[in-house]
Amino acid sequence: MSEHDNQPGTTHFGFRDVPVGEKQKLVGEVFSSVAGKYDLMNDLMSLGIHRVWKRYFVGTCQVKRGDRVLDLAGGTGDIALLLRERVGTTGSVVLGDINGEMLKVGRDRMTDRGVVSGVEFVECNAEKLPFPDASFDLVTIAFGLRNVTDKDAALREMQRVLKVGGQARVLEFSEVKADWFKPVYDFHSFNILPKLGKLFANDAESYQYLAESIRKHPPQDELKAMMEAAGFARCGYRNLSAGIVAIHTGYKT
Repeated sequence: MSEHDNQPGTTHFGFRDVPVGEKQKLVGEVFSSVAGKYDLMNDLMSLGIHRVWKRYFVGTCQVKRGDRVLDLAGGTGDIALLLRERVGTTGSVVLGDINGEMLKVGRDRMTDRGVVSGVEFVECNAEKLPFPDASFDLVTIAFGLRNVTDKDAALREMQRVLKVGGQARVLEFSEVKADWFKPVYDFHSFNILPKLGKLFANDAESYQYLAESIRKHPPQDELKAMMEAAGFARCGYRNLSAGIVAIHTGYKT
């Protein structure tokens, strides 16, 4: 199921239908709540494997030294840090996030690690990016697209700000393909995860939303079709960990 399944004027916030205008605020409250515990949240949601997924995601990106890269929903800077290594001292990375609290965590983390040059922090909405056409060699978004209200608009914007020949990459929780694993995964998501959120972050509700948001995100082939509709060429995807996550790729021609 996707946001296209909702009644006119509504979209999904987890398993609830809410007015389109309210989703951004509701998602913002979730991420403001979990910003300080974001890495813990990802560890709990993925059993720690998210770090491996992110390294593979960046390691297989089409990027070289000197490139200018945009990482959307960049949060605490995990992807931006890895990309900064890839583009080198002559390249640059823009870390964009709609949530100021998340952006602050990312900026503080990168400063603590001594990464201050070649990185720019921009508070921005993925649906309406404040960058000129053809600004970037690579645009990435990791574990952020499912929280965007209008995913089609965000994909069109990613395509717009890419240079011709540039690559867009989406890393996101997707549809588990192994039938035997689905009940295990569902039990972890809806029974264990909110309890862990309550225990470690005193916030069961945000973790419940995050589990639900994964189920409402377009599955692999639907997201591929959405990227094609947004103008990307040579679209494809690769499942990781039996489809718990997938990496989608498209190019601007």
